[in-house]
Amino acid sequence: MSHPRFFGYGSLVNRATHEYPSVRPLRVKGWARAWRHTGLRDVAFLTAVRDPQSEIEGLSADVPNADWAALDEREFAYDRVPLVDHANTVIYEIPAGKHTAASATHPILLSYLDVVVQGYLTEFGEAGAMRFFDTTQGWDAPILNDRAAPIYPRHQTLRADEISFVDQALVTLDCTILKR
Repeated sequence: MSHPRFFGYGSLVNRATHEYPSVRPLRVKGWARAWRHTGLRDVAFLTAVRDPQSEIEGLSADVPNADWAALDEREFAYDRVPLVDHANTVIYEIPAGKHTAASATHPILLSYLDVVVQGYLTEFGEAGAMRFFDTTQGWDAPILNDRAAPIYPRHQTLRADEISFVDQALVTLDCTILKR
């Protein structure tokens, strides 16, 4: 019998943020990503949103012994939802109606975005990282530059080329960067 699996589409794509086994790339249809805010967190974060026209890449990994406690704690603001086209695999989403757009009061953390993009660069190369930007909604949200003193608890150190890649993508998207 196989282990249950999860599909990660944000920070879970960065293997440095977890130790889940049997990690492999996965593409799921009918989903996109969006920057959202809930009352459960002070800042915006990614959620999967249902979108029949979209397809997103990420990583799938085993949840040994079906022990969801640690992952559910990490993903506490989300509901765990079975993926229809991928047996025994779940995706985490914030249910519709329980999230709002990111804002200056609840911005995207650059340290969080850096972790996500570093994961996509490692797993899928520059083309895959660009697909991350293309299949994510909400880039009109402000981004708080917290690189000098990261707020995101699983922040990682990026190489100069990774920082440059993120910064150039944000310029291309005409994102608003807030100074801390």
